[in-house]
Amino acid sequence: MARPVVAIVGRPNVGKSTLFNKLIGKRLSIVDDTPGVTRDRIYGDCEWLGHTMLLVDTGGIEPYSDDVILSQMRRQAQLAIESADVIVLVTDLRSGPVATDSEVAAMLQKSGKPIVLCVNKCDTIGETPPEFYEFYNLGLGDPVAVSAVHGHGTGDLLDAVLRFLPEEEPQESDDDIIRVAVIGKPNVGKSSLVNAISGEERAIVSGIAGTTRDATDTLVENRFGRFVFIDTAGLRRKSRVEDQIEKYSALRARMAVERADVCVILIDGTEGFTEQDSKVAGIAHELGKGCIIAVNKWDIVEKDGKTMDKTRKQLMQDFAFMSYAPIIFISAKTGQRLDRLFELIRFVDTQNAMRISTGKLNEVLSDATMRVQPPTDKGRRLKIYYMTQASTRPPTFVCFVNSKELFHYSYQRYLDNRIREVFGLEGTPTRFIIRERGAHNGKKDTK
Repeated sequence: MARPVVAIVGRPNVGKSTLFNKLIGKRLSIVDDTPGVTRDRIYGDCEWLGHTMLLVDTGGIEPYSDDVILSQMRRQAQLAIESADVIVLVTDLRSGPVATDSEVAAMLQKSGKPIVLCVNKCDTIGETPPEFYEFYNLGLGDPVAVSAVHGHGTGDLLDAVLRFLPEEEPQESDDDIIRVAVIGKPNVGKSSLVNAISGEERAIVSGIAGTTRDATDTLVENRFGRFVFIDTAGLRRKSRVEDQIEKYSALRARMAVERADVCVILIDGTEGFTEQDSKVAGIAHELGKGCIIAVNKWDIVEKDGKTMDKTRKQLMQDFAFMSYAPIIFISAKTGQRLDRLFELIRFVDTQNAMRISTGKLNEVLSDATMRVQPPTDKGRRLKIYYMTQASTRPPTFVCFVNSKELFHYSYQRYLDNRIREVFGLEGTPTRFIIRERGAHNGKKDTK
């Protein structure tokens, strides 16, 4: 289930990013490294009183500026506002309510979204300063005094946000339905694919009220089973602001991915791989979803007898961080290989939900350690006592070892490959949790 989205907005230099970092409990740099992927981090998880929410940091809004950079920031903030369940407007106590604050407040009121007014930089403890009450003039109700630097008032702010959050929807009991997010950069044919799928073989199609802001879920029932397709059709580039807009493409894609079981990562066959494809795919990889890479518009790609093989090999290099994902070449326009896409979706969903018995896992572990000895360091060898599967979606394995430091990533990758060779796990990422047990068994490892 997707978490509610809270957008933090305001004019420049009022402390939005400082507040954002304080609420999520860590300092996020602009760029965060996911294995094999670089993507912009403009959101973070926040938990308060048993509720979780997705916070979105935005650039400063200058409502009427003609400056290119500022207009881009205004546009990306507007996209965050459109996607949000609740908006937190951040202002600055030291400067007082200025004209820009009033203009931003008026813009937010037009959105019809609930607004919580935050007065930042209230850094002194004690009686509320008189200038705080001037913020009532913005017409947004009771302001909340906060010090983003020191953390004062952040609990009151989150309490105010919780009052506006939508009630959690009960999880649908349709266990046989596979939820599929069609994700990708703008103009790769996401909506065309959903439209083609929904009309395939006289499918039963109905609209389901989406839990998100701008996506409509499509229920498709055909001979392959029952599917809900989550279309991220709102990801469009405006003019030449794609660098800024792509940040919010990632946000919207993430919201869709969180609700999905399987992600179809759509690539434009006429354009080939781009960095944005990697960013969007990285979201699905990070969240542990089943993944399929679908190359669309294959009907209009100039090709010879070797084009598909060459493209497949290149994409395997481009998506090296998710080499488990199957690649399929389709055409939403002609319907080419859509039957095969349905089969892959069902197969990948099964792989993502696979559970392997502890006995079988340890048979593979024993064989793998006999073939390739675990690494050593300064005469001490890694010992893997046993392995068990902790959870599914994605398959997560717990390894009990004598030393975490000795369990190098390369050997973990080797074990992962051996497990995949035996059990498949095609189309799904895996997770490894390493637990030290040597310190508790009273024995000292010397080999």
